[in-house]
Amino acid sequence: MENVRILKDTTSNPAPLGLAGFGLTTMLLNIHNAGFFELNTMIAAMGIFYGGLAQVIVGIMEWKKNNTFGTVAFTSYGLFWLTLVAIWFIPGGEKVEKTSAAGMATYLALWGIFTVFLFVATFKINRALQIVFGLVVLLFLLLTLAYATHSNPQLSHVFHTLAGFEGIVCGAAALYTGMAQVINEYYGKIVLPIDKKRS
Repeated sequence: MENVRILKDTTSNPAPLGLAGFGLTTMLLNIHNAGFFELNTMIAAMGIFYGGLAQVIVGIMEWKKNNTFGTVAFTSYGLFWLTLVAIWFIPGGEKVEKTSAAGMATYLALWGIFTVFLFVATFKINRALQIVFGLVVLLFLLLTLAYATHSNPQLSHVFHTLAGFEGIVCGAAALYTGMAQVINEYYGKIVLPIDKKRS
C-alpha cells in the first residue's frame, strides 16, 4: 500500500496585516484630503512602507496560501501606494512631464475600474470585504472627479473634501475587517462580525 502524506498549512493568516496597512494609510491620506493637515512626509512614509511594502509582502504570502484574490488585491494595492508616492516625488524633466490633473484623473479612474472587478469577487467572500471594496470604488470615483474638475477649483475642492471623509470611513472599514479576523481567531468565536451569514 502506498503511503500518502498530507501537508497541513500551519502558517498564520496574512490578510489582517494587509488590511491594516491599507486601512491606516488610506485613513491618513484622506484625513489630509478632508483638509485637516497638509500632505506631508508622514503620509509618504506610510505609503511607501505600510501601505506599499507591507501589502506587497502580504500579497506574496497570500500566493503561498493559494489565495488568488488576496494575491491580486494586496500586491496590486501595495504597488498602487508605491506608484502614488513615486508620482508625488519624481520630478518632471525634459522627456517626462510631471503628472497633470488629467493624468491623475485617468490613473485614478483605471484603479477604480480595477477595483470594480475585485468588488464583484467579494460577493463570494464576506460582507465586510464587500463594504470595504464598495467604499474603495466610491473613493476612486470621487478622487477621479476631483481631478477631472480641476479647471473648476470650487467643484474640485468639494469632490476632494468628500473623498477625504469617505476615504476615512473606507480606511476604518478595512482596519475593522483586519482586526476582526485577529480578535475572532484569538477568542475562538465571533466577537466582531464580518460574515454576512453571522452578522
